[in-house]
Amino acid sequence: MNEPLAERVRPKTLEEYISQNHLVGASGSLTHQIKKGIIPSLILWGPPGTGKTTLANIIANESQRPFYTLSAINSGVKDIREVIDKARQSGGLFTSKNPILFIDEIHRFSKSQQDSLLAAVEKGWVTLIGATTENPSFEVIPALLSRCQVYILNAFGKEDLEALLSRAMKQDDFLKSKKIKLKETEALLRLSGGDGRKLLNIFELVINSEESDTITVSDELVLSKVQKNTVLYDKTGEQHYDIISAFIKSIRGSDPNGAVYWLARMIEGGEDVKFIARRMLISASEDIGLANPTALVIANNTFQAVTTIGYPEARIILSQCAIYLATSAKSNASYMAINKAQQTVKQTGDLSVPLPLRNAPTKLMKDLGYGKEYKYAHDYVNNFAVEEFLPEELSGTSFYEPGKNQRENAINDFLKKRWKGKYNA
Repeated sequence: MNEPLAERVRPKTLEEYISQNHLVGASGSLTHQIKKGIIPSLILWGPPGTGKTTLANIIANESQRPFYTLSAINSGVKDIREVIDKARQSGGLFTSKNPILFIDEIHRFSKSQQDSLLAAVEKGWVTLIGATTENPSFEVIPALLSRCQVYILNAFGKEDLEALLSRAMKQDDFLKSKKIKLKETEALLRLSGGDGRKLLNIFELVINSEESDTITVSDELVLSKVQKNTVLYDKTGEQHYDIISAFIKSIRGSDPNGAVYWLARMIEGGEDVKFIARRMLISASEDIGLANPTALVIANNTFQAVTTIGYPEARIILSQCAIYLATSAKSNASYMAINKAQQTVKQTGDLSVPLPLRNAPTKLMKDLGYGKEYKYAHDYVNNFAVEEFLPEELSGTSFYEPGKNQRENAINDFLKKRWKGKYNA
């Protein structure tokens, strides 16, 4: 009984695995590969407690491969090389299938640690499965990322979490010895923050705190048994998403005081400086955009600076950037433009590129009319020639509509003078 409930009821097979149907459901992108035993090196990216480690174990079991595991928190380059050597030996002695090396929290590995994995992955000595709660595009070196497939695990929904509870009560011997009635689940689900492991551990705490074998689980009981969270900020729970949301909305709403307050909450909670800076980078483009293009430059410089400096000094740079963004003119015109363009692409498919716009590197292509009648803008007055740059089927369509601010008013004037009514200019 020393083993936590989440560990005792950890699924062993794909059939027991709950959620992530897009990956391991009947038609999931990983299901066929797992059944066939053809497993690529991969990165599992998703929130805490969504089954990344469990899925890695299942993949190893289903494919009948040796399984080695490392934690990025306490493993160095030497540890990595030792495990790779063991994996190579076991792979050669016991199976024709290369072993699986699972690395939890791979985003915590330094560049040199990640570099030490390259040869093993490249030469197929091991199949790497990395688990991360952070965007691998930022946290995994490009050379390693290019050798791995990235699979996204979604946060558990209400039905998934309730299914976890139901299965635990049916499978776990200790819980089966009790008469448990789930009257209400709202408090359990809210306190778990969508983390399956946390949900089961809270549930076990509540059950263990009751002396009677007959237990009715209600919201009131759960809240009375679970100590209220006194920390200012929980990096892995619901507050993580709520507070970053409040922070970005304060910036979007041009409130520097709100922005700095929520920034302070994250700093005091030990939030990753790069996570905060990345969100400001997105906001600089999504919410400010062409109303003040310098905002993106400052946000990018902030990201580079805090990555180099770290806490505690990084808080000053983050504050400066947050206040700058909050007090900047706002426009989401670029954001809306790409949304509209993508929607049009989905609706209209692969429309042909107009012949004048096509590349013509060979004589045959030139003979076919590629590039013919293209008007080179720099040969005309004001470096502008009236020409169609969209597929014929979309002629005259507007995606970008300048926002109402000083800079984009000037952009609007620029477009009107040149296009004379075309594209809503």
